[in-house]
Amino acid sequence: MPGAPNSPPKATEAPPPPVTVAPERKALRRLAPSRVALNLEMWKGAPSPELLAPLVRAEAAFAKGDMLNTEQALDQLSIRFAEPRWPTMPVPFRDLRVAIPAPMPPSWDPDHAAEPAEKDRRKMARLADLQIALVKASTAYAAKRGLPSEDLATHATAAESALAATGPDQAFWDHVDAVWTAVRERFPMPGLPAAPPPPPPPPAASDATA
Repeated sequence: MPGAPNSPPKATEAPPPPVTVAPERKALRRLAPSRVALNLEMWKGAPSPELLAPLVRAEAAFAKGDMLNTEQALDQLSIRFAEPRWPTMPVPFRDLRVAIPAPMPPSWDPDHAAEPAEKDRRKMARLADLQIALVKASTAYAAKRGLPSEDLATHATAAESALAATGPDQAFWDHVDAVWTAVRERFPMPGLPAAPPPPPPPPAASDATA
């Protein structure tokens, strides 16, 4: 038939559905590595109150299930991390700070011409790369501190394998979040004195009469 196409149009492959992220998990992925960052030896056990206060607020809000205030407090902490007066944190913890890129024309942005779906894919890939780097660094630091870390190493290895095989899918994030849940439980809050030991039990009452 005149004007008919020579071949049927190719079906476009639908992109994979995005991984649904619960607000608690999203906050945990920033909260736990921030706790590790303020436990690093560079602070000598006493990070500045200006750094510690936002983390304390984030932890308190997270414990109440208030993810909005948790994220706001973590935003304040990441801005503090970027201030030049603090010692430079080692990679990858340095990337927890707010990145302030130099001004540049939009055309210089490598993502400028990308389709929205491709922009989201690249953003997720960068986030996953940072998370796996933070997981591995936190696992290594837990071992250095003498904290239990065998299970962390197992999850870190599984997360790295999943990322290489299938990208940042649900299995990858499950392993990552398992590390962060354990890290938050095992690393103490930085800059706070250790809890005093419990008082000794009272002596047993004696039946003997005076």
